[in-house]
Amino acid sequence: MSATTTCDTATSGTVRVGTPAFRRINVALFCAGFVTFVTLYDVQPLLPLFAKEFGVTPAMASLPLSFATIALALGMLLAGTVSETLGRRQVMIVALFLTSLLAVATLFSHSFASLLTVRLFQGLVLAGVPSVAMAYLGEEMDAQAIGHAMGLYISGNAMGGMTGRIGSALLCSYMPWHTAIALIGIISLLLSLLFLKMLPPSTNFRQRPFQFRYLFTSLYQHLHDPGLHCLYALAFLSMGGFVSLYNYIGFRLLAEPYSLSQFKVSLIFLVYLLGSFSSGVVGSLIHRFGRPFMIRLTLSTMLVGTLITLSGSLPVIVAGVGIFTCGFFCAHAIASSWVGRRAKTAKAQASSLYLFSYYLGSSISGTVGGIFWQHFGWNGVAAMIILLTVAALGVAALLLRMPAAE
Repeated sequence: MSATTTCDTATSGTVRVGTPAFRRINVALFCAGFVTFVTLYDVQPLLPLFAKEFGVTPAMASLPLSFATIALALGMLLAGTVSETLGRRQVMIVALFLTSLLAVATLFSHSFASLLTVRLFQGLVLAGVPSVAMAYLGEEMDAQAIGHAMGLYISGNAMGGMTGRIGSALLCSYMPWHTAIALIGIISLLLSLLFLKMLPPSTNFRQRPFQFRYLFTSLYQHLHDPGLHCLYALAFLSMGGFVSLYNYIGFRLLAEPYSLSQFKVSLIFLVYLLGSFSSGVVGSLIHRFGRPFMIRLTLSTMLVGTLITLSGSLPVIVAGVGIFTCGFFCAHAIASSWVGRRAKTAKAQASSLYLFSYYLGSSISGTVGGIFWQHFGWNGVAAMIILLTVAALGVAALLLRMPAAE
């Protein structure tokens, strides 16, 4: 073993906080999170534009996003197991390059059907990043480093999501929407090259031959752990509320009495900076206050933020969205790292199930929210989000009564 390796890792072979390997991994996975979310969510601020251009309802206009997230959710049921065979790093590299190329291919999407097709395939290939990245961190980082690394990875998610949403809206002020998304794909290709250069090979990964039997036996183990059930439910409920808020806040602010432009509406996604910052420091807060307190606090913050958005004042609405966003990203960082601690075997598949629930919530609630918007306006959307968040608080209370809750 080289001196560098000895310096970078703890005695167990895992990477410690502050080492060169820790910094390289964080830069690489920040890029992975950024590319994943910039290509996944660049269509979200364009939903009102799709509704107008293709002559569809707000609920139908949400399908380019929902198609990608449901395909992502389904693909992740298999992605973790495939990475057990092919390797974490290799699977993530292929996924990042393919999603970038598919974003470029959006340049040729001039119909609603072709857009949905590209988005469906994009969701499928993106399945090779989120759960595999979580498994990589769980294997390579020591106990102290995992919370910090997961928070920074989710910061990359937040920055990518924010950049995709604001960038696509800004670019659409100067060019057609499909050209704007293709340009985002080119930027994503460059970041994928940086990921390829920076991410060290796995040192604690143990290759396993692909077996359908193993896929189902490990799935059975995870689905019979009540604690993991609760974490999966938290993912479904919290993400459902989060995507519903961002899907339909644009429709609200484009309409009377605000009548904001498409670009001005997209600026609300700047609050993602708050989400990025808060998820980056949540690891330290967990060590100080403990997971039970922090999961209650972050979900309660989401609830308060939703209630604030019921105000008619634009600055207050933006403040409510910001508070909600901080709560959500912290809750997601806590719950996602909790899965890796609780799962005893097949951690990649445990992470896949968590993210399957996460994106299933996004797909279902993100589209159902359009029905609430059509019939009840923003009050209806907010009521749905409040119901989801209260249910998440109930699930968290149940989780914390279980053995080994921390």
